[in-house]
Amino acid sequence: MTPESELGPVGQTISAKLRQNLAPAALDVIDESYQHAGHSGSRPDGESHFRIKIVAEAFRGKSRVEQHRMVNAVLAEELRERVHALAIQSSAPA
Repeated sequence: MTPESELGPVGQTISAKLRQNLAPAALDVIDESYQHAGHSGSRPDGESHFRIKIVAEAFRGKSRVEQHRMVNAVLAEELRERVHALAIQSSAPA
């Protein structure tokens, strides 16, 4: 897991919003922006491409599409204004 202290302000906001809204049992927010430098949607200051690994009870009984929609709804502002790409790995606790 990536320590939140290693994330920039956008990554920290993503983590905080997901924790507040979905109460995950496990959450890892990974800034992959460095892998996309110079590509479409990348920003010179980074924090444009993220991968999220999240396990939350809120996902129980939901399809993968429904889970991803829940995450996208929580992060709507970031996706509209700052984040170009978001990869989501989601599940309910085993």
